Amino acid sequence: MLYHPLAHRLARALVPTPVTPNMVSIAGAVMVMVTAVLYAWVATPVAIAIGFALHCGWHVVDGADGALARMSGRASPSGEIVDGLCDYAGHGVLYLLLAGALDDSVGWIAWPIAILAGLSRAVQSVFAESQRRTYQWWAYNTPWLQNAKSDGRGIGVALSNLYLSVWHALSRPTQRVNALVASAEADPPERRRIAGIALTVGSRALPLLAALGANPRTILLGLSMIAGKPLWFFLIEIVLLNIALVLAIMQAAYLGRRIAALIADGHQ
Repeated sequence: MLYHPLAHRLARALVPTPVTPNMVSIAGAVMVMVTAVLYAWVATPVAIAIGFALHCGWHVVDGADGALARMSGRASPSGEIVDGLCDYAGHGVLYLLLAGALDDSVGWIAWPIAILAGLSRAVQSVFAESQRRTYQWWAYNTPWLQNAKSDGRGIGVALSNLYLSVWHALSRPTQRVNALVASAEADPPERRRIAGIALTVGSRALPLLAALGANPRTILLGLSMIAGKPLWFFLIEIVLLNIALVLAIMQAAYLGRRIAALIADGHQ
């Protein structure tokens, strides 16, 4: 209701300018890094308030890069990779600085806690974002990284392949639906029928996926900083959000089998 309209307004304003989607992605990473400095190094009430506002603003910028790419005809798998790298780089710095600040109060244990929280965030984000993008492909025929070939070499290709391998490992029943959707591309009526099934059944997964997304984390981190310690945020990611991840994987597996069965019923 808030971030998406603002992101589209920002993207529309940038279309006639020389600003590229990759520049917007990099700007988003810088915003998160500045947030990290305000939270971990300055840490005054004013700095925490500014950091929270800046982190919320990152969501607008994070949505604007993709919108700008689509509006300007520059959408590409490489741009999607750059966007992901910037997100991970910015939040990697955030977690490192928060771990350093936490070290001052709880000692060395802060580092394994922060690393475990960061790894949890990475896996949770890969699953939630990939499942959401896959649903959009099934229901609205919106392509994403999974639909692009990642031939060639380079760190971007390697990381995108790692991203997809983690996604595939977490979503095996979903891959059956992917195959059915891909096989129906040459049959528009069948493709529309599958889209209708996915729209009706697959949308049930969206609320839990949203809980694993970036929006709640920004609020949780801000509240933790107001409370005086990022430890609460890290523990929520390690415990509560990993429980939510398990539930989301189980739900996706059930819905994947359900969608595949409904698709198969139409062929009988």
